[in-house]
Amino acid sequence: MNRSRQRVTALIAIFLTFGSGAMDVASFTKLGGVFTSVMTGNIVLCGLAIARGSVSLIGHTVTAFAGYVVGVAGGTRIAWWHTARTGAPAPRKGVEAWAPHVRAVFVAELVLMAGFLAGWEAAGSSPSGGAEYLLLAVAAAAMGMQASAVTQMGLTDVSTTYLTGTLTRLVGSLASPGRQPDREGAIRPAVLAGLLAGALLSGLLVKTAAAWVPALPVAALVAVVLLSAAPPEGLPANRRRPRNVTPSWQHVLA
Repeated sequence: MNRSRQRVTALIAIFLTFGSGAMDVASFTKLGGVFTSVMTGNIVLCGLAIARGSVSLIGHTVTAFAGYVVGVAGGTRIAWWHTARTGAPAPRKGVEAWAPHVRAVFVAELVLMAGFLAGWEAAGSSPSGGAEYLLLAVAAAAMGMQASAVTQMGLTDVSTTYLTGTLTRLVGSLASPGRQPDREGAIRPAVLAGLLAGALLSGLLVKTAAAWVPALPVAALVAVVLLSAAPPEGLPANRRRPRNVTPSWQHVLA
């Protein structure tokens, strides 16, 4: 993978993690104390809620979980529908972020996030009752679509919605005796920093200007859509990767 294409892929992953960090802070502080992207955490919270008999927390974790599952399924189906409509080859793992069917999933996620932003503003930045559950489901579905798109990009060993695996590989790489620094090793900290930055800025906005909180993940996703709108230098828009070629960057950010 040439440097231009690697930079674009890395930037897309960083923007996505920034957005998911911002979204998780928004949901944890304003949408029932659960996450929209970290389903492992939600399962743990659901177990705690059941143990404590907290009906509200059970409802929120189930809503987030269901929304995420629907988002993953929807993102997968959108990719297949897009290729069927355009007559392109069937989607497969290990393609670039600027592949048309991956870009279609990002656009669908952006539509969901725009709807979330509108609902958030309509609720005065403090949703409650049915509006809270609805916005939680929409946000979780958007994160599910994002995870689906990243998997289609070929980043099967990493996710932009949970970064424990990336952290594990980063520490393992640093702790391995005699291992030489590599390009991926330089990218992993940037992705983790993007997650932290998104959470930090979202937390500050929750305290000072809650109405602007959804603008962070929306802006990050707009940047992703723009970056994926055209192939980077050296990759013509009409070029398709042969089916028998495995992309050299399959483990980038893993």
